[in-house]
Amino acid sequence: MTGLTGCRQCARLAAFLDQVKTEFPDYHNKPVPAFGADDARLLIVGLAPGKHGANASGRPFTGDAAGQLLFETMHRYGFANRAQSRAVDDGLELIDCRISNAVKCLPPDNKPNTDEINRCNQYLALELDQLPLTGVILALGQIAHVAILKALGLKRSDYRFAHGAEFELPNGLTLIDSYHCSRYNTQTRRLTPDMFRQIFLRIQRRLIDEPSA
Repeated sequence: MTGLTGCRQCARLAAFLDQVKTEFPDYHNKPVPAFGADDARLLIVGLAPGKHGANASGRPFTGDAAGQLLFETMHRYGFANRAQSRAVDDGLELIDCRISNAVKCLPPDNKPNTDEINRCNQYLALELDQLPLTGVILALGQIAHVAILKALGLKRSDYRFAHGAEFELPNGLTLIDSYHCSRYNTQTRRLTPDMFRQIFLRIQRRLIDEPSA
């Protein structure tokens, strides 16, 4: 996306990336762009790059613990050609799907602040604009859910986050919520593999039933 990789609009995030770069100079250490098919009908939106995952590799969820369940599940339901994502040159291809984050840069303690989420929202809005009318958005966690609503100009009070919630949006898109597939959520069983599979099964069935625009 034009302008994204050189973006340093958030002073705190830019400073933190500079700090991480001194410790890990071979890491990507820049905003992480979306990855996947240009004509995808499914956009998956997470929170932000992980320090030793997407921030290292330069590809969303690649090398992150959260990516283990995500790519395994995507592969099971036909959205990826393999079940693991290790590095940008590993041959992984996404099928009818793109993956992005609400915040494109690594935040300290994996916690972006409100100003950073809002400032990065311009990039998410452009990604959402690429979806066809029959498209589906999967929000991984409440922060992604709220960022999506903001990018689409919708009121948060009209679309309350809950795992498994599904919303038909005014522009024709469908928003589906899931708990984030983070290591914490999976280890505490807040999100189980079966719960996550049920979300993707619903998405798969919806996209099969809806012809491409």
